[in-house]
Amino acid sequence: MTIQPLSPRPREIGVTEPIDPALELVKRMLFRPFDLSKWIIIGFCAWLAGLGESGGGGFTGFNNDFTDHGHNHQGADQIRELFHKTQDFVLANLDWILPLGVFLVSVVLAIWLVVLWLNSRGKFMFLHCVALNQAEVEAPWCRYAAQGNSLFWFRLVVGLVGMVLTLPLVVFLVIDIVRMATLGAVDVAGILAALGLVLALVVVGIPLALVHKFTADFVAPIMYLRGSKCTAAWGEFWRLLTSHPGKFALYILFQIVLGLVIGALVVAAVLITCCTAACFLMIPFVGTVLLLPILIFKRAYSLFYLAQFGPEYDVFPQPPVAAEPTATPPDAAIPPIGPVGP
Repeated sequence: MTIQPLSPRPREIGVTEPIDPALELVKRMLFRPFDLSKWIIIGFCAWLAGLGESGGGGFTGFNNDFTDHGHNHQGADQIRELFHKTQDFVLANLDWILPLGVFLVSVVLAIWLVVLWLNSRGKFMFLHCVALNQAEVEAPWCRYAAQGNSLFWFRLVVGLVGMVLTLPLVVFLVIDIVRMATLGAVDVAGILAALGLVLALVVVGIPLALVHKFTADFVAPIMYLRGSKCTAAWGEFWRLLTSHPGKFALYILFQIVLGLVIGALVVAAVLITCCTAACFLMIPFVGTVLLLPILIFKRAYSLFYLAQFGPEYDVFPQPPVAAEPTATPPDAAIPPIGPVGP
């Protein structure tokens, strides 16, 4: 009777396992020993990697009180009058407003392209610093130029597709809200239309956000390892994603939890320092340097999570394995003494 060998235990992939090595890497990079110049150099790479992504913004809320009908009608009349005055002014000055609008849109698009390009190049610079525990700027800027440019073109296409899909929805939503505001009444059709447009924005926005997240967290490291273009790295990651959909869904959920915890810690630090820390955090580069431990932890966490799928996805260099000493036969250990022969 032959005994079949046991199959190897499947690799365990968890969302909590990368926390300890990521924290240890933060300590080793920034505090063992503490080097201010290293903080500034890596902070510059992290600043480029987050350029254009750290701005806060959102919906500020739309609150109307319809219990006082007289005040409501008065406010609606003022909004309607302001709308008509603005419309008349624009129509009467189209000869210079239209060229000015085109110029401003062109400037905004040019700034967006430059920021997106620098951000794409910076992601590989910061990844290089974290993976190798080195504070370098010029070397990763030159070494990963092809990968950074490929990432830029991919993100540009995704961004343009996102604009095409979301901009009409936003325009129709604004038109619907302005229509109800000028009429001074909220009708059921307007509310349903607004809810439908918001739902469409959510449906379109979630896949775009996931593409952005997966590209930064996993596709860029694969490009870093393979030296490949973004589309090829996405193809490799797509096979990994479709093979382990539950693992990456859990990763996204845990990222939300981590974001809440990190946000709470930052808010607590701001409150403890009586909002002094908030003043420094608002300074673009200074804020990045102060938040460098958090930024390195977040970058390292995704790298350690990806490494769980196999050594071919590990960006961290492994220490060399010492060769085992070769055993010497007992007879050959001590050379014979004296003449050899009969």
